[in-house]
Amino acid sequence: MKSSKAGHNRNQKSLNRLSQDFRDNGLTFSQRLHLDVPLLFGLILLSIIGLIVLYSASGQDVQLIARQSIRLGVAFGIMLTMAQITPHLFLYWTPWLYLLGIGFLLAVLTAGDIGGGAQRWLQLGVIRFQPSEMLKILVPMMIAHYIADKTLPPRIIHILGAVLLTLIPTILVAWEPDLGTAFFILCAGGFVVLLAGIDWKLILSISALTTICAPLLWFFMHDYQRRRVLTFLNPEQDPFGAGYHIIQSKIAIGSGGLFGKGWLNGTQSQLNFLPERSTDFIFAVLSEEFGLLGIIILLTLYLFVIFRGLYLALNTQELFGRLLGGSLILTFFVHVFVNIGMVSGLLPVVGAPLPLLSYGGTSLVTLLAAFGILMSMHAHRRLLSDYNALDSTRTRNSNVK
Repeated sequence: MKSSKAGHNRNQKSLNRLSQDFRDNGLTFSQRLHLDVPLLFGLILLSIIGLIVLYSASGQDVQLIARQSIRLGVAFGIMLTMAQITPHLFLYWTPWLYLLGIGFLLAVLTAGDIGGGAQRWLQLGVIRFQPSEMLKILVPMMIAHYIADKTLPPRIIHILGAVLLTLIPTILVAWEPDLGTAFFILCAGGFVVLLAGIDWKLILSISALTTICAPLLWFFMHDYQRRRVLTFLNPEQDPFGAGYHIIQSKIAIGSGGLFGKGWLNGTQSQLNFLPERSTDFIFAVLSEEFGLLGIIILLTLYLFVIFRGLYLALNTQELFGRLLGGSLILTFFVHVFVNIGMVSGLLPVVGAPLPLLSYGGTSLVTLLAAFGILMSMHAHRRLLSDYNALDSTRTRNSNVK
């Protein structure tokens, strides 16, 4: 036991020395900070666009913009911090962080703050946060940790284990109730399993079973969730009630034309016709004021971030990093797709903010923390290669002795 512990300590010291060499070996400032400049540039541009649109959507509320700017600063700081942590540390702490996240969800259900008809927040001193957002990272981390040391493609028993680890937090979040976040957590865990290479026959079987069982969800929905589904199918049946949000959103998007009405000149947003315009429906504000051109620019930036993120994930050396990074980026894509589809009337309203544009706190921090983890996984690929080579050399020397 002592020998094993001593060996681990020697390996960790060697890893630390390699890490120092990695930082000091003529690298640029951004490389020493483990930051991917193209990805960082895309994230900053999206954040700036978000502040510009949010200023208009909030009715030119300077204090709100100041709060959002502070949150962005904190979130980018956390991203930088996450980028410095080695993948081995993420791998080691993942089970404990997952259990901590489950504990937070249980605390929300027993002693959480209630707002908007749901019990989703925890108050720890001066900090008020939404623990369910953390599980968007912790669930794929846990599934990647669980699958990384298994034979691929994973066996049925391992897939069932991954499903169980995903369903526990998904059910707890849906119980708050927060079906939107529960859906994203389910996607995040599912993407890890898909990236691990499960058989397409199994995928088709699961898809068929899901399609058959989906109507049963109706009986477990709250009344407001059922109204959202009915509103999605026919918003005009209640234009001044449940259908008001989506009708006003579609008017805003359609009235923007090619170049938009101009910044601060959107009638739907400036005259308060558009509800939730600073959060879930901020895309409608951008569409009305900047038109189709603004939409194209925004979608181009999102696609750039997504493809750059996928590139980093695919070029990560360890399986844990590839599975986790791929899941985080694909979940980001689903987030963008669901919000724009929801605001455009193509999907039911599920309460999903638009990444980096919508006003928010916990979701913003969680999002940029995920990108920090992705940058860490990619930046340490050379360090991990050197570490594995060193470990192999030590093993050979030990066998010779």
